[in-house]
Amino acid sequence: MTTPTIPANPMNTLITVCARLASPSIVGPSPDGRTRPQSLAGGAVGIALLHIERAASGHSDEATAHSWIRAAASEPISLGRNSDPFHGAPALAFMLHTARPLGGYHRAFASLNDATITLTRQRLAAAHARIDRREPLTMYEFDLVHGLTGLALYHLHAHADHPVSRDLVAYLARITEPLDDTARPPWWLPSGLGGTPAAHFPHGHGNIGAAHGISAVIAVLAYAILHGHDTPAAHNALTALCAWTDLHRQDDRDATWWPGYVVPDAVPKRHRPSWCYGTPGIARAQQLAGLAQHDTTRQQQAENAMIAELTDTRQRERLPEIGLCHGKAGLIQTAYRMAADSTDPHRSAQLTTHLPSLAAELANQLNTDAHIEPELMNGTAGAALALHTATTGIPATRWDTFLGLS
Repeated sequence: MTTPTIPANPMNTLITVCARLASPSIVGPSPDGRTRPQSLAGGAVGIALLHIERAASGHSDEATAHSWIRAAASEPISLGRNSDPFHGAPALAFMLHTARPLGGYHRAFASLNDATITLTRQRLAAAHARIDRREPLTMYEFDLVHGLTGLALYHLHAHADHPVSRDLVAYLARITEPLDDTARPPWWLPSGLGGTPAAHFPHGHGNIGAAHGISAVIAVLAYAILHGHDTPAAHNALTALCAWTDLHRQDDRDATWWPGYVVPDAVPKRHRPSWCYGTPGIARAQQLAGLAQHDTTRQQQAENAMIAELTDTRQRERLPEIGLCHGKAGLIQTAYRMAADSTDPHRSAQLTTHLPSLAAELANQLNTDAHIEPELMNGTAGAALALHTATTGIPATRWDTFLGLS
């Protein structure tokens, strides 16, 4: 006889999970460096965001948040080639910017922010030199996780009026300018999905996804236009990118969706409804573009596409993981942000109506699997942050900035 599953109470589950993640001792170094303290994806920086958000929203004590902040900064700060939006000085600067509601850390933030500006300017100089040489774009130069799109998210949120923010917007606009006379767009990547040459991608690929593709650029340009960088170059670039994604949009009988990537002479494939490569992350970028361009048709298409992802049980069954990147947490957080920004009350309600059931499913998984890693992107901390959003409402911080969602 099978024991029936008792539905979890998401709020109680959230409290239990946060208690389980209270001590920084749960994170130690791994051979691949993924869980080093300065890692946003797997280390103390990422888990600190959970406790910062809980403290800032009045659901936890500040002492736990401060202990995680100290743990994240417990090693010499990485300022070298491995520093990027998800590791080292930029990740720590983002963490301390998120922690502003808790007070303190002013000198530390100023130092990390200065280091991040210096690093950004170095990466910008290298990127413009690459364009001047008419060489193809690389994933690591521009993407959200490793590159200048992720750095642009940080700077636009930390200081939208700073010259480096202006320069980043100009760079993102420039990568849409033709490099040669081929038919492929200048943002076509001469690599596989890992950012390096791959035999099964002999002609490279066009990446539409949010994590490593052009949807992150769309989201950042839209955010920039909505926050003081309403320039002709930004508008022209956003228009060009949206026109390209329109070419690859699939309008099926039951749903609108976008493939995570495209390759020559291949049938587009519908990705599972994850933030990283699926329709949710792409739809959020399209919604922001619609808002920036006052294009209600684009905004409506994006919101309807997300509603279709939420209501299609076959699609939801393709998402067994819990995390922000590959799992239910990313779907929940994206749906919440899209509902909050929708200008149509009916579609906003449609976007939120499925969040309680998704939160209950996520809570059940967190209750039954005690072996999930504590990390932010694919583990318990990210799932807990999405559960916090679903159960408490508007986040007190903009912790999901690094996903291009806010």
